[in-house]
Amino acid sequence: MPKTLFSIDLKKPMEEQAHPGHNRWHPDIPAAFSVDPGTSFRMECKDWTDGQISNDDNPNDIRDVILERVHVLSGPVYVNGVEPGDLLVVDILDVGALQESEWGFNGIFAKENGGSFLTEHYPHAAKSIWDFEGIYTTSRHIPGVKFAGIIHPGLIGVAPSMELLQKWNKREKELRDTDPNRVPELATTPNPEHAVLGTLKGAEFDRVAREGARTVPPRENGGNCDIKNLSKGSRIYFPVFVDGAKLSVGDLHFSQGDGEITFCGGIEMAGYIDLKVDVIKGGMAKYNIKENPVFKPGPVDPHYSDFLVFEGVSVDEFSGKQHYLDAHIAYRRACLNAIEYLKTLGYTGEQAYMILGTAPVEGRIGGIVDIPNACCTIAIPTQIFDKDITPK
Repeated sequence: MPKTLFSIDLKKPMEEQAHPGHNRWHPDIPAAFSVDPGTSFRMECKDWTDGQISNDDNPNDIRDVILERVHVLSGPVYVNGVEPGDLLVVDILDVGALQESEWGFNGIFAKENGGSFLTEHYPHAAKSIWDFEGIYTTSRHIPGVKFAGIIHPGLIGVAPSMELLQKWNKREKELRDTDPNRVPELATTPNPEHAVLGTLKGAEFDRVAREGARTVPPRENGGNCDIKNLSKGSRIYFPVFVDGAKLSVGDLHFSQGDGEITFCGGIEMAGYIDLKVDVIKGGMAKYNIKENPVFKPGPVDPHYSDFLVFEGVSVDEFSGKQHYLDAHIAYRRACLNAIEYLKTLGYTGEQAYMILGTAPVEGRIGGIVDIPNACCTIAIPTQIFDKDITPK
């Protein structure tokens, strides 16, 4: 077993840990520890909300989550000898739940506090708790469903350079300024409230808190990509923007459907992750990787072979307006069609929505060239149900 180099106490908030992590991206957040290329190590992670959600039946904690707190990340890890222009090679050796916390949660976020992919249809907070038994999970809130999870980090990435950070903040502020009063907001711009910045103190803390980018979206450094197949056995090639790369990880999921559509998506959990790091010197130029990571999926995947697939096209469900090759609308329509079908099996809309967010469903762009309609699909593995769900 790799040595644990970042440990957590589930009873303490992130800033009170022996090695405080962080919840903003900034090149000046100090590394928690350093390793040489070729080193394997374990990092423990809190759930993305820093323990704000309880294992109970009350969704008010989902409704009232302090979003400025998320995501709390473990790290950064400084990899000795790694420089801007290199590729940081990260192998995910293992990932799993902590023995004292073998449960997770999924939630539909309230429209006024984050929202979700289907927020206009499901504007109110809802929660489901999932219990783990080996590779399988079930929920007392969604009966008749059991599936194997693909445990993965929803968020893993490297630190941006100051130039890249400023680019992020500029472009996201410009987007937000196009509709500053929109609910939910168009982008989460820097906000010093509830910032956690490792061991920074005083004036340096205040400066970095003002400048640091929120961890909500994926960006050129990786970040919150929520790729469900980025599980054990995967290898990631990160472009490096600062000395040491400063790798961080968190937002572990026991399982997730493609798209993480409930926003508090997948089955959120505390846990551990075993990583191995290496470097390809000058790799960004050698392989023409200017930005955004490249990865090879691992061989671990639930063995589901029978699916019921729902289609959607780029026609707005409220107005009937035709949109031009809009994959966002097409995927939304596919999800809504699947939810309506699942409701005929006895599930509420909220339960069906959370099945799509947690189970290993497969999202696809079926066609994005046939004007004017993009076609997207969502495939539900039929074997996760305790009865036959196909039409008869």
